[in-house]
Amino acid sequence: MLPALVVENLPRLTRAIKQLAADPREDAAVNLADELAGITAMVAEKFTNERTADGIQKALQLTVGGVSLGLDSVLLDEGDGAALDFLIEHGAEAAFQAGYRLIRELSALPEDALVGEYDQDPVYTQRRLRDLFVDLCQADPNQNWSGYERYAVMLKQRKEVQAIVRLAGWLRRHHERGPVNDSDLNAEGVIALAIIFAIEGGGRVVARTGQKEFERFVKAVRKNKPDFEEGWAALLAKVPVQHHPVLLDRIASYRDHCTVVQNIRGRTAMKTLFAELENYAGSELDADYD
Repeated sequence: MLPALVVENLPRLTRAIKQLAADPREDAAVNLADELAGITAMVAEKFTNERTADGIQKALQLTVGGVSLGLDSVLLDEGDGAALDFLIEHGAEAAFQAGYRLIRELSALPEDALVGEYDQDPVYTQRRLRDLFVDLCQADPNQNWSGYERYAVMLKQRKEVQAIVRLAGWLRRHHERGPVNDSDLNAEGVIALAIIFAIEGGGRVVARTGQKEFERFVKAVRKNKPDFEEGWAALLAKVPVQHHPVLLDRIASYRDHCTVVQNIRGRTAMKTLFAELENYAGSELDADYD
């Protein structure tokens, strides 16, 4: 059995520096070294312990990753010679700032569909930015590094979460009984309520409910036997088109897998149905029953 082939993928900065040996531009190496030293000193001051050897070493690795991330984002599939040209013509600082800007924008996106008040806290926001910078940009100059690929995966994931949060925010603002303004948000719970209650028909937007309203809803569905597909179509018609991909995906899932939707027409006890609803809506339910 042949051993697996390992493809070398050193940080873009390392690969660019290797091109210096054949570069004729005068003082290019000296100027680049000075600039990288300055960036490393700044990173050590702001992100690591600049008074220890470990802190300086970590700052160097963060500089390598930050500059490499910026080069990868600016140059995409261009070669290592183009990376060196960029460093000489625009400076390592420009590459580092490009990389750090990506981290800052990524950190502003939600990590999951549970959004709390602390997510907007300035102290937490700075800590989240710092942790993400260290996680993605710490790169040994002489070892394989996949920071940009990891960044791209995280960006895709967080944009998907952002789409879920934005749909839930729209549903909250257009809740039939007035906007829901809680700072804490269970986005999936809001969407679940809207889809489940939509089966009654009429295009009402329900983003928050309690047990009394749920009992009324179940009785109405069992009595009137509405067409669930018509109810979902009415909800979809009310929601702006930019939110349709998320809403359609969730409707498809709830059509096949939601136990509330599957059991509501039968003889399942009200208490059991409400317990199942809690599994989907969670903290978006009001405690309104005596």
